[in-house]
Amino acid sequence: MARPKKDIRSIRPIQVNVRMSVDEYLILSNNAGTLGIGIPDYVRRRATGKSLPRVKVLPENRKLFVELSRIGNNINQLVKKTHLGMHDPQGLQKELMELKGVLDAIKLNILGK
Repeated sequence: MARPKKDIRSIRPIQVNVRMSVDEYLILSNNAGTLGIGIPDYVRRRATGKSLPRVKVLPENRKLFVELSRIGNNINQLVKKTHLGMHDPQGLQKELMELKGVLDAIKLNILGK
């Protein structure tokens, strides 16, 4: 089955090229990285007045936070399979939920909450 066609307003067929100095690019890259979003999304949000993420992650914690998010996604996939009855050994669901709680606590600690 083919994927449904996207609405014309949701696709992004127009590309805008902007020239900037190395210093400007480094500032832009740092700002986007600190907020945890990509440069195109950062520029798009700033240019259109859309809100930026409120929580800033320190650059030294950014890689750790991203890796923890990936681990959390893997755990969510395992939990989903458990709920569907796939791979359901004794106690797996309980252990996964405990692990997810620990990861969430670590994330909140990184964010300073």
